[in-house]
Amino acid sequence: MAAHVLRLRFALLLGALRGDIGHVVRRVIALVLLIAATVAACWAMLTMRDAATDAVRTVTVLGGSAVTLGFALAPLIGAMEDPLDPRRFALFGLPRGGLAGVLVVAGLISVPILALLAVAVCSAIVWADHGVPVAVGIVSVVLGVLTCSLFARVCGAVASLYLRERRSRELSGVFLLVVLVVVVPVGVFLASLEWRGAVPPQLLEAVDALGLTPFGAAWALPGEVASGSHAWVAATVAVATLVALGLLWVWAVHRLLTTTERPGTGRERAGLGWFGVAPGTPGGAIAARSLVYWFGDRRYVVNALVIPVAAAITVVPLLIAGVPPEIVALVPVPFAALFLGWLPHDDVAYDSTAIWMHISGGVRGVSDRVGRLVPVLLVGVPLLAVAIPVATSFHGRWAILPALTGVCAALFLSGLGLSSISSVVAPYAVSRPGESPFQQPQRTSAGGAVAQGVVMLGVLVLSAPVVWCGWLALQGDVEAATTALWGGLAIGFGVLVVGIVIGSIAFERRGGRLMEFAEST
Repeated sequence: MAAHVLRLRFALLLGALRGDIGHVVRRVIALVLLIAATVAACWAMLTMRDAATDAVRTVTVLGGSAVTLGFALAPLIGAMEDPLDPRRFALFGLPRGGLAGVLVVAGLISVPILALLAVAVCSAIVWADHGVPVAVGIVSVVLGVLTCSLFARVCGAVASLYLRERRSRELSGVFLLVVLVVVVPVGVFLASLEWRGAVPPQLLEAVDALGLTPFGAAWALPGEVASGSHAWVAATVAVATLVALGLLWVWAVHRLLTTTERPGTGRERAGLGWFGVAPGTPGGAIAARSLVYWFGDRRYVVNALVIPVAAAITVVPLLIAGVPPEIVALVPVPFAALFLGWLPHDDVAYDSTAIWMHISGGVRGVSDRVGRLVPVLLVGVPLLAVAIPVATSFHGRWAILPALTGVCAALFLSGLGLSSISSVVAPYAVSRPGESPFQQPQRTSAGGAVAQGVVMLGVLVLSAPVVWCGWLALQGDVEAATTALWGGLAIGFGVLVVGIVIGSIAFERRGGRLMEFAEST
């Protein structure tokens, strides 16, 4: 069985270079680029033979952790079919334990694993030049490569079990947003460090932490030996990770071989877009519909695009007034958080007469309130996660990061909570679907301006204590920065929960009035 599966794996690798001319050319170009990148990475690694131990350790652990995380995320983000999916062998009656082991070995015969192996071997050579025993380097390479391979196999099995029906560009976009939220702040933090010919202590602390995680333990082992630290801790974590992944893989193979896919399910959901990604619940359906509106209706698009412009405009008068640039750099982000939280304050009115679907369907208020907040959360959280560290880097003092995070959390989440109430209690007429977003209907009262002002003023009042702590942190009070962080999160989440509860009750009690409002406007 093992020989047949391995021959099949080699045949699949060679078969990737067959087909029509365009397909072959694309595969050859991708292979050449991968080879060039691998050669460059190997050369860069070998040039570190004379580097300091801390520098080699930092590069090895950070690079190894990033690559391991990439092997875990690739099957979840991509929509490629696994040629070694255990379900393809279900009809042969093979023993499940033996099949799981053979597929792990066959999975090592792949182009990404071979490229990783080349770089890992160069890393072991560099560590040997730094006095690390060759055996330790070999163990690190074996553990690291096996960990990457098993992460790919386990995550691929999870995607096959739970994400096959929901494969779409929308789901891939959500995963990429998650990666962006992690990568950009980390990149900005690394770029802001002062190296001065040595590894910054903040980065060494991050490396120490990564060396104790499943992603970096295997790669940190030689560095721990070279620095005389507790290498047994990294070795224990690496071996435990490998054992855990192995058990998960055996379970996944058993699960895949004993479950049957519903025929045609993937094709039926393929064209549903956000409705194929969202859970099959009333709240999930409302979230999917809101996402379609937010990314397809130009009224929503214009409102979202105005926010960064309005936030950037606040910089001009401050600079003209002589405010120091390092202070001005922090201002646009809280303004963006304020406007993002305020944005859905009249979301019901944008539904026009479509609100009848929610009311006639007996949708619970909490499903309506939470579902409508999903689009702004999907846009706002990544935007703030990227903007906050960027603004902090321009400011120059990373000690202000907790305070800025707390202020933005209070403004954003409090705005969502109050907007959840306002959109039900005080909706006002807006442009109808299909009309220009800049065309506003005539109103006989000032209810719209009052609703907007109350939400904005309420957010500022509720967030005032956090803003004050942030100002104290800006003056150099480190404890105030921590207080602003936790205070902002507590106030923001508290107002959000209370707003959703009150808005849900109001939605269920004001259904008739909402229908009258939709028909009259």
